[in-house]
Amino acid sequence: MFHTLLIANRGEIACRVAATARRLGIKTVAVYSDVDANAKHVASCDAAVRVGAAPARESYLLSDAILRAALETGAQAVHPGYGFLSENEAFAEACVKAGIVFVGPPASAIAAMGSKSAAKTLMDKAGVPLVPGYHGEQQDPNFLLQQADSIGYPVLIKASSGGGGKGMRVVTSRDAFQDALGSCKREALSSFGDDKVLIERYLQKPRHIEIQVFADQHGNCIYLFERDCSVQRRHQKVIEEAPAPGMTAARRQAMGEAAVAAAKAVNYVGAGTVEFIVEPDGRFYFMEMNTRLQVEHPVTEMITGLDLVEWQLRIAAGQPLPLTQEQLQFKGHSIEVRIYAENPDNGFLPSVGTLQYLDFPESTAFLNGPVRIDGGIRAGDAISTYYDPMIAKLIVHGEDRDQARARMVQALEHTRIVGVHTNVAFLRRLMTNQAFAEGDLDTGLIEQHRDTLLPAAVRATDQALVLATIAVLTEQGAQSRLWSDPWRDQSTWRLAGLAARQVMLVDGESVRTILVTGDGHTRTFELEGRKLLVSWTTQSDPQALAMQVCLSILGQQHQATVLRDGTAIQVFEPSRQTSLILTDPLAQAEQGTHTNAGGMTAPMPGKVIAVYVKSGASVKRGDALLVMEAMKMEHTISAATDGVVGEVYFAVGDQVAEGVELLSVQSEQNFNVAS
Repeated sequence: MFHTLLIANRGEIACRVAATARRLGIKTVAVYSDVDANAKHVASCDAAVRVGAAPARESYLLSDAILRAALETGAQAVHPGYGFLSENEAFAEACVKAGIVFVGPPASAIAAMGSKSAAKTLMDKAGVPLVPGYHGEQQDPNFLLQQADSIGYPVLIKASSGGGGKGMRVVTSRDAFQDALGSCKREALSSFGDDKVLIERYLQKPRHIEIQVFADQHGNCIYLFERDCSVQRRHQKVIEEAPAPGMTAARRQAMGEAAVAAAKAVNYVGAGTVEFIVEPDGRFYFMEMNTRLQVEHPVTEMITGLDLVEWQLRIAAGQPLPLTQEQLQFKGHSIEVRIYAENPDNGFLPSVGTLQYLDFPESTAFLNGPVRIDGGIRAGDAISTYYDPMIAKLIVHGEDRDQARARMVQALEHTRIVGVHTNVAFLRRLMTNQAFAEGDLDTGLIEQHRDTLLPAAVRATDQALVLATIAVLTEQGAQSRLWSDPWRDQSTWRLAGLAARQVMLVDGESVRTILVTGDGHTRTFELEGRKLLVSWTTQSDPQALAMQVCLSILGQQHQATVLRDGTAIQVFEPSRQTSLILTDPLAQAEQGTHTNAGGMTAPMPGKVIAVYVKSGASVKRGDALLVMEAMKMEHTISAATDGVVGEVYFAVGDQVAEGVELLSVQSEQNFNVAS
């Protein structure tokens, strides 16, 4: 076994590898970029080496810098994690030439599977079933259009290299093909340095099921069952579970044997994942092989009780597989959700900011425990535009799927994050969605249930408004106790008796007014004509900003966590989170209407990569105006209304901040008057 391991990655996977290495008595070395100098993964390792600036291409993707760090620290092996250099055959080969063990497959296997097109050709020869499509080298746009025509619409354009939903588009008609192709190629080039694509028939109601495989250096190869990754948005996995709902023993064996055949076809070594697309009738087709450990590997660990990172390290050290296929078995059911800094109500755009408050449910046993948290982010850390916006993975295990799902709902209810938009509430709705609960899964589940999974914003409940108001009163009461002068008391104390206290909270597009009368911790709250007799107790949370509130309204007891940061207030109740803003009516009046309804603003920080219009151009609602790139994904800014383009404030290549006005669109009438 190795004495020192360099982890060529960041975030939760670096923390995960460091934990297993420590248990095996292996010292670990972290690498970090300038913005990650104080990151959790750096603190998790025994030593750390700076490898460059914040952008991944100037740090984590610099193979020379990574190798230099390994040699300088005496590391015997490099664990690439996932992403970055994990599927880079040149890096794997460079490690071997430098006398350092690459914890992964040989460079030849990475190269064979690195191109989706080449891999499909290889799989066809190995007898692994393929989706009908074009997987060749010819990339002329007109030729690809002809291939799509012959396949029949809808088709899926997919980047030949990489994964994670990047460089993928579903095209439903011939007219939309060329624009989608151009977008895919730009995104693929930006993400993977290769703009090659393949074209496939887009299957209706397919499931995405993958098989975990492991192979050693002695010719042994096994499969560790399957994971269902069908619930996706933008072709990126949202929920993973093992075993797959409805999977029969016969189909599991057939898919497992096909996955092993795929691995053996490239003389694979180490951990890998063979991904299949599965039709409703059970027919399955090879999609791709990820030549690394997957983000969703914990669900396999939870049902098997095996540490897959430990297996990786042992195999890389030349040891044989710890178990044979016949010895493998699984128990119960596991579900994983990916908690992202993103806004589901705004097209799942990533959210950038500082995590002011981060509270997860209590994590239990690492393997086979009811709840597990894999994360590389701490309270106070920032989510930036440089890296993937995943905050953590929340994994649960149950005796069966129903119990696992119930545990996940409970775990999500105890997950509280402030500082960025997150998908936590969206994940809760997914867990309770009827189709998901019944195991009726396919890759279009989210789109099919948008109305219930992404409902329109609703007004804050009376209970949430009361809780927020209590936070305001409690903080003002604490401030008042600092003053010995009663005339500077901000509570409802008055010389001749008690006066009512008015609190105004911004709730979405409206302002809600709460009138509070009484003294102590039992008062009358009046909300829009409704009077509630309320009593409560509070307890400050050791973590900054938070207080626990035990509330009684009309004799009914409620528990909640309320966080206040300046004017922003977050109310966490068991089944929902409410965001409110404390407002000053005088300041509100002064601000008035200083918004530009015709302005198209940047939904997040990024770079302008395409501009489709000029000043004076007529546009229709929904027309594409420009394209931004952020976090290696493209985001199209479309016209919100019919009109004429006023000014375009940015050009291709410009970096823009979140919320800045990109261009303006005026009505035809207003534009003519202004002209």
